[in-house]
Amino acid sequence: MENLRSGRHLCFDRLVIDLAGPAASHSARYVSELTGIGSGLQVDTTGGANLEILVQAPATEDFKPGAEVKTLGYTTFRQLVWLGSFEGQTKVGLSTRAQLPMRVFALPGPGDGSRLVIDVAHHW
Repeated sequence: MENLRSGRHLCFDRLVIDLAGPAASHSARYVSELTGIGSGLQVDTTGGANLEILVQAPATEDFKPGAEVKTLGYTTFRQLVWLGSFEGQTKVGLSTRAQLPMRVFALPGPGDGSRLVIDVAHHW
């Protein structure tokens, strides 16, 4: 995993995870609490729901889980939380205003890389 980007669109907020190679195996699900990968330590957030994203790809940098919290203040996204990278897996969390519909998909490129895209709707 090389980079995280977020943005607002008319009907949804989007998180894009840039990967160094082809799209890796991944999962995204709502959880009751966000926890650091490896440590299992809970990371507090301000949103009404928590979306956990796990990617089978190592990160190019590693931070202490919970140390990197970015407040977004978008329509749906509240916070982006770094949950760590351990044994070839990387986990990030999204604090959202509520448990809203979401979709996850992969796109090829640029170059030899790929992108994992997570969209969360503004409304039900």
